[in-house]
Amino acid sequence: MTQASPTAAVLIIGDEILSGRTQDTNLNTLARFLAALGIDLLEARTVGDRKGQIVEALNALRAAHDYVFTTGGIGPTHDDITADAVATAFGVALPEHPEALEILARRYGAEFNTPRRRMARIPAGGTLIANPVTDAPGFQIDNVFVMAGVPKIMTAMLEDVAPRLKTGAVVHARTVRVTGVGEGDVADILTAAARANRDVSYGSYPFGHGSVGEIGTNLVVRGRDLDVVEAATAGLLADLAAAGVGAVVT
Repeated sequence: MTQASPTAAVLIIGDEILSGRTQDTNLNTLARFLAALGIDLLEARTVGDRKGQIVEALNALRAAHDYVFTTGGIGPTHDDITADAVATAFGVALPEHPEALEILARRYGAEFNTPRRRMARIPAGGTLIANPVTDAPGFQIDNVFVMAGVPKIMTAMLEDVAPRLKTGAVVHARTVRVTGVGEGDVADILTAAARANRDVSYGSYPFGHGSVGEIGTNLVVRGRDLDVVEAATAGLLADLAAAGVGAVVT
């Protein structure tokens, strides 16, 4: 029996994301990072800088998934409340972490002021996540990984996170590109293939939206067994050809 792969969720934190002032790219980065490790990203939520919302979302996600990754809200300003919310969610204190204090004091020297000192507060029982860009650490507590919202910093933190994760079987994907017909013209073929092959999943992603010379659909076959994915892709190509629909694997 195949062991289920670990599951994950992402919690994006920040009023700037919800207001549209900042475009989030961390979700895409995390999705690709987790897919490469065979970890299924099943859920993502975005909340503002409101402690109650963060606590509620975090408790729901950490109970439902093997891992939760948060981004945003761990800086030196008054609205950086992620550490406070995580401590509340876990019911633990939020002391200054000695190692974090050393890292930050070394980084800022004479400019290590009270606001920057806030970044040394780590929920009791948490372990630091290294930040090779600006040194200010993130942290892990139980199955929750708390990281910066700045994409360059968050991405760099993943180097320290990766060795801590259980991995699963990687999902393989093949894309069959159909041109000249709309999504509705191949829906029955795709539905029949999905019913006949329960070991893979099928997705349909139209493009062109009626523009002259551009209409078509990308049909994506996904699964953890590469041989099964290849066989399902070949079967789909054959079904399309039998229906007079041209398609290629891209």
